[in-house]
Order: sequence, then structure tokens, then C-alpha cells
Amino acid sequence: MGRRGGILGAGLAALSLLAAACGGGSASGSDLTGEIFVSGSSTVEPITALVAELFNEENPGVALNVEGPGTGDGFELFCNGETDISDASRTIADEEIEVCEQNGIEHIELEVAIDGMAVLTSPANAAVSCLNFGDLYALMGPESQGFDTWSDANALGEELGGTATPYPDAPLVMTAPGEESGTYDSFVELVFEGMGEERGAEAASRPDYQASANDNVIIEGIAGSDTSLGWVGFAFYVQNQDVVKAIDVAEGTSGDCVAATEETIAGGTYPLQRSLFIYVNRAKAEESEALRAFVDFYVTDIGLVEAVQQVGYVTLPEDRREATAGTWDSEKPAS
Repeated sequence: MGRRGGILGAGLAALSLLAAACGGGSASGSDLTGEIFVSGSSTVEPITALVAELFNEENPGVALNVEGPGTGDGFELFCNGETDISDASRTIADEEIEVCEQNGIEHIELEVAIDGMAVLTSPANAAVSCLNFGDLYALMGPESQGFDTWSDANALGEELGGTATPYPDAPLVMTAPGEESGTYDSFVELVFEGMGEERGAEAASRPDYQASANDNVIIEGIAGSDTSLGWVGFAFYVQNQDVVKAIDVAEGTSGDCVAATEETIAGGTYPLQRSLFIYVNRAKAEESEALRAFVDFYVTDIGLVEAVQQVGYVTLPEDRREATAGTWDSEKPAS
């Protein structure tokens, strides 16, 4: 959490000046009062937390609470009517929509940024520089349960068209997001799902690893072993390049190795990327001027460009930012 706090503080003064110059998009300035509770994705949390700080610079009477237990846990709270906004690193699932509908919760979906997922190891691991989807499945997929060393996956990796075999004869210490995390869902969908279906295996990662919804815990786990392996949102890799190393990724079993960078993620050449969202409770927005004002503020360039860049994510192309602002403008409840 210390790194994230430093990032938020570092850019706050400059962004506050920009917010003041732009008027911030808030509705009643310092006279605005109310409470806003945001929960959900730990990946989106840094963006929303920074937007909340900037919003409070102009609206100190609004109490904003932002937390990040994970996308799935966030949607559970949201669909029970316990939160105003749900941060999400994936779209809401059909079964979650059903729960929301059963509870009379209507949502407004707003895309706010792009994130890549970086596959990580320790800087001490010089034996591995690129893994394709076959390698990733062999090492971390549903058929790799019980593999204690990288080399335990050699036969499976060769069968699946992995290009990094033979793997090193070294302990395989895996730390990655848990099932409550949208980062987990996105990685499984992109890397494991298609290959797993072809092989009659579950769309899931191996169950025997250190799992956490806290990205800082994942970074610590990967940094703590010389032959570690895992994945995390791109921004958390950028913030921790001094203690972890990113492995290039090749799509499928025949793609080229591509490094995770802002340019490759924005340009669509890096295979592990996804959109980030906030979901607004429509009824709560109708009742709360503070909530409407906060989302007004979020969908300006202060939120969708400056805040996104400050915390290390990739901004949406201009047409998608305009679409987000247009969606909110058209679906926002009348005051």
C-alpha cells in the first residue's frame, strides 16, 4: 500500500491545479455533501482513489471510501446494494447480473482505462525471457497441479507447443491473483480457457499456489523467490520494476514474443490486455447529487487521462473516452 500511496501523493498537486483550471466537473463545489462507497477491483482502486482525492480537493464535504478486495467481491457487495460504485477489471458476469436484477439493482457500465497483465518472475531468473500460451498453460494451468519444479512441466510444455522447453530444473514458486480477482478471470479467459476446452480441462489455473487479491502481496511473493512465476496488472509491475522482472509473452503457440509496455498494450500487440470499468448504481445516483457529481468528475480528462496516466495505466483512445462520457451523459439520472 505504501507504493500506491506514494504514487497518489506524487501527482496530486499537479492534478489538483489541472482540476481547478478545468472546473473539475463537480456540481455545487464546496457546498456539496454526502457519502460515497466504492469497492471492487484492486487493479482499478488506484485510479478511483486518486480521482476521489482530487474530487475532495474541491468537495471536502463529501466522504469518499474506496477499497479494493477484488472484482468478484466488489460485485457481490454492489448487487446486494451495499456500494455506490463497483470498480471492475472485467465486465459483470451473467450470474452477477441475475443477482443484481433479483435485488432490483440497475447499473451503468463505464469503461475508464486499459490495463495489461504482466507475467513476472524474479530479476535473478535469467533462464526465462519469453513464454507462449502453451508454456503458461503447462506451468500454471489446470493440468500443472503438483509440479514443484519448472522442469516438471517439460513433457506437458512440449506437448502443447511451448517454446521455452526445457524449463530450468529449479523450484517453481507461483504467486498470482486468486479467484475473487478480475485479474484472475481475465488471465484465465485469455490464456487457459481455449486450450483447456480443447483438452477437456477446467478453465482455471492450478489450485496449488499462493493466491491473493492484493497486488502488493503478489509482488512480494514473486520478489521473494529467485525462480518465481506469476502475473499481475501492468501498473503494479511498472511500480515495482526494481524487485520483479517481466517475461515477454507470445500469443498462442506461434506468435512473436512481445514485451509488456504502454505502447504495446495501447497498440494492441501485447496479448494480455483488458478494459477496466466502473459500475454505477443507477438508483443511488438518482438519489445522490454527490454521487452524480463524482462520476461527472471521473469521466472528464482529469479522471480518464491524467489520473489514469499518473497511476501507470493506459488511457483509452479518444473515441472510447468520448463514448464513456457520452454513456454517462445519456444514462445519468436526472437531478
